[in-house]
Amino acid sequence: MKVLIINKSLTNGGAAIAATRLFNALKESGTKVKMLVEDTVEETDDVKCLTNSKKAKKKAFGRFVMERLRFLPHEKNKTVRYRFSPATSGIDISKHPLVLDADIIHMHWVNQGFLSLQTIEKLFKLNKKIVWTLHDMWPFTGGCHYAGPCDNYMGSCGNCPFLRRPGKKDLSNKIIREKKKIWDNTKINAVACSKWMERTAQKSTLLQKHNVISIPNPIDSRVFTPLNTKQCREEFGLPLDKKLLLFGAVNINDPRKGAKQLAQALDFLNIRHPNLTKELELVVFGKCKTQEMNMLPYKWHKIDFISGQNKMAKLYNCADAFVLPSLEDNLPNTVMESLACGVPVVAFSIGGVPEMIQHKETGYVVSANNCNDLGIGIHHVLYENNPDLFKFSATKFVKDKYSNKEVARQYNELYSSLVSK
Repeated sequence: MKVLIINKSLTNGGAAIAATRLFNALKESGTKVKMLVEDTVEETDDVKCLTNSKKAKKKAFGRFVMERLRFLPHEKNKTVRYRFSPATSGIDISKHPLVLDADIIHMHWVNQGFLSLQTIEKLFKLNKKIVWTLHDMWPFTGGCHYAGPCDNYMGSCGNCPFLRRPGKKDLSNKIIREKKKIWDNTKINAVACSKWMERTAQKSTLLQKHNVISIPNPIDSRVFTPLNTKQCREEFGLPLDKKLLLFGAVNINDPRKGAKQLAQALDFLNIRHPNLTKELELVVFGKCKTQEMNMLPYKWHKIDFISGQNKMAKLYNCADAFVLPSLEDNLPNTVMESLACGVPVVAFSIGGVPEMIQHKETGYVVSANNCNDLGIGIHHVLYENNPDLFKFSATKFVKDKYSNKEVARQYNELYSSLVSK
């Protein structure tokens, strides 16, 4: 049984991190697995890239630009530019040696000029066993990555809130009809990273006739593990005598990441507990707007881009708590990473997050967009809990549910069931 994992990137973005971790977990388990990405990476026998020449890089960039330009006349405004993918540009990988050699094609994130609907169709026509991990909703919508309150994906889409001129026969309706023609001609084994995504996908018009199950992303608890807090803070130049609240994402400026909601929660916390300005500070990683962060009631520390899991694990270990104010998410790597390091998480009850946090045992979960309660949750985790008990519960939960061994076992069971048919 030969498995090929396909993802746009090896390291850039949450889906890439999750796909690469699964690749490593499967290798550890003895599975014959290889990985194909568009990124320029240092190739190995098991990892190959599609942009290992200047010409290939230019073509990849051209596909990305063309994808955006074709959506430009349709987008509602620039805030939705990367929240909707029409998949009109992509590379044909159906004749790639790794694809032809594989028994199982395991797709992950394929947008932004990597695969188009046309090249996905060519891949499906090879009649390989198809597994598709759902890192977001795109595989079963008319183009959006997260639908928010919209449930038009349960039918024929149309009247899309991301489009400049929504209507019954708009771009989202065209895309979902095109997808349905392609999807209906193959057997997709969709794997949702969370129970929430599983339930959502099963309601969709595109996947309701396909097999949809839930298997979480894995994490290496040998890397993400409790470390010496003092040493970690010294390495980052962070204060040793303060409570530190960690917040971050690749791009905090994305409205979906909830920076605005966090600001409101911290304002509420400051009103209720004005004395905390002397003892609580914020640590922020990822792309952010400094001017907006300077308006927060607490001193904050900006951490530059971090490359490497070991460095990221040390950053989690600097914190007393991690806050995730995201308004839409699936199974965030950051929550899993924080818990694995024994750091409790405060978050809104969205997507698969409630499946990851045991309320008042490994963190604090509040109703979506309730900023005041988010502030209350931050205070509870930082000042009203037993840190040692939180750390024990969090690390045990992650090891039991998200370990490499456990997740690889579940995927190997799926693979074996497919090749035996």
